[in-house]
Amino acid sequence: MLNLANKLSIFRILLIPLFVATIMYYTPEKDYLRLVAIGIFMLAIFSDALDGYIARVKGERTKLGTFLDPLADKLLLITVYICLSLVKTFPVQFELAPWVVIIVISRDAIIVLGLVSIFLACGKLNVSPTILGKSTTFLQMMTVLALLLQLRAFLFIMYAMVFFTVISGIDYIRIGSRQFNETEA
Repeated sequence: MLNLANKLSIFRILLIPLFVATIMYYTPEKDYLRLVAIGIFMLAIFSDALDGYIARVKGERTKLGTFLDPLADKLLLITVYICLSLVKTFPVQFELAPWVVIIVISRDAIIVLGLVSIFLACGKLNVSPTILGKSTTFLQMMTVLALLLQLRAFLFIMYAMVFFTVISGIDYIRIGSRQFNETEA
């Protein structure tokens, strides 16, 4: 049976197609769709914070949850970044350049491939989010909100997010390499 934290992670995954639909059909004439997308994304952010809180405070941490929560985050953010880079109906100062999306997706792909490699080589996996990783996820979410809200600070937030995405990716590679080497010894 699923606990509440895991149900919230599944709920976040189910919000993804709704977000995609609102963004892909957005035009300046249908600005209400941008507002709906903001609501859907904020609901996803809230459900992410709530499932983490419930898992910690109520002691509802499960093996499924340690897989499902980051999966929901990655699916949501990668899908959102791809969609926002494809939509060309936002004002030009709020468009996501392809290189930004490539950096976001590459970091997550490298992390996932590293985790799979460690698991296949070692038969076990010790995964813990880092403060850099959590900061990166936060900034990735804030970049999306800044774009959708069309905030003047969008470019500043986006460049900060890119910096943290690269730095946290390097940090996860360092941690994974150390974990891989410890099992070889």
